[in-house]
Amino acid sequence: MSQNKSYTGAFVIITSLFFLWGFITVFVDSLVPRLKDVFELNYFQAVLVQFAFFGAYGLLSIPSGGILSRIGYQKGMVLGLVTMAVGCLLFFPAASVRFFPLFMLAYFVVAAGMTILQVSANPYISVLGPESSASSRLILSQAFNSFGTAIAPAIGAMLILSDNIKTSEEINALDELAKETYYASEAGAVQMPFVVLGVIILMLAVFFYVIKLPKILGESGGDGFSGYMEALRFPQLRMGALGIFVYVGAEVAIGSFLVNYFIDMDMAEMIKSSDSMSGISKWVLGKELGDVDEKGIVGAFVMFYWTGAMIGRFIGAGLTRMFQPSKVLSAFAFGAVAMIIVSMATTGFVSMWAILAVGLFNSIMFPTIFTLAIEGLDDLKPQGSGILCTAIVGGAIIPPMYGLLTDNIGFKMAFILCILCYGYILWYGFSRRNAMLS
Repeated sequence: MSQNKSYTGAFVIITSLFFLWGFITVFVDSLVPRLKDVFELNYFQAVLVQFAFFGAYGLLSIPSGGILSRIGYQKGMVLGLVTMAVGCLLFFPAASVRFFPLFMLAYFVVAAGMTILQVSANPYISVLGPESSASSRLILSQAFNSFGTAIAPAIGAMLILSDNIKTSEEINALDELAKETYYASEAGAVQMPFVVLGVIILMLAVFFYVIKLPKILGESGGDGFSGYMEALRFPQLRMGALGIFVYVGAEVAIGSFLVNYFIDMDMAEMIKSSDSMSGISKWVLGKELGDVDEKGIVGAFVMFYWTGAMIGRFIGAGLTRMFQPSKVLSAFAFGAVAMIIVSMATTGFVSMWAILAVGLFNSIMFPTIFTLAIEGLDDLKPQGSGILCTAIVGGAIIPPMYGLLTDNIGFKMAFILCILCYGYILWYGFSRRNAMLS
């Protein structure tokens, strides 16, 4: 009984980290449309922010597994939190000097800390109980991750996107004092939220340093790299890694471009002309829309993309107990493809809500793919986690590809890339179901 209580406490504590990195992952999305305007970037250049952020997973996931095997999971979580805090604080000088590469470095450092947390927390949650309920358990933790992603767009819209950004012509027309005042205002809009985040994360690091977590995964201090090649012998892990790659890539590509996609469809004016839609935007932003930039007006609706993921994960935690997780995964992937096709084929509010509904179908994909991929790995689960977290680099590769396609063929046709991604996940679910039946 005491052991169960300690596992329950550990589950609650680690789940708080899922909330944290979910919030930060989507909160940084709020900077993509702002940086695009401030630095006058095209869509491909703007999404390089995501390349810096998710590229850290590709470079550091496997080394993180090696570090964790030496210092242990609890100290690894502390290291990850401290690294994230340093990255958040780097936004202060980046905004002060308005230097785009420094923004990229700040994103990379934040993601480096999150990589360490992901590599440790996902397998840790999966073994806090029987393997038969691992998918349900991880989906439940990921639901709180989605709670973070659900509230982040609203806060980002209020703090980062709601004021008007001047064009280079408007800035050049200002006198020197007005320019300095404008630049200081721009820097402050970015600096304060990330400084506050950095301080909160440092406080959380101190908390994780002093508490005691149960040691239920091997932390012998041995060579953390020796098992990676052995883990890759499992076909479900190799296919699952590709599934994580395309899932994260598609989810981030859609989430990063929602604001620009809605502006491209002139949704800001449509929202203002609709009593119900403008009411929703005002409720999210907490202010009248008259002085709100169009990016803030449409950005308020991005919350529903991530809220759908949160709702879907709470529902999915129950569905994966009643049905085979692989079957649920295929059904949700089919739903995502259907919603993208509807958005491509329509305009206005139908198109907007259809693409937002993809968030609901995204909900169970990461945790379900993850647990299906490490099923049967036993002592190799930490290495499997490192490989799967490396695949999160899909968030660095696919969004720039989507941005490049958007620059050349437009938003709607570029969604074909996302359809291919979800199509693979649909197939992976079917293949795992067949493997379990055979």
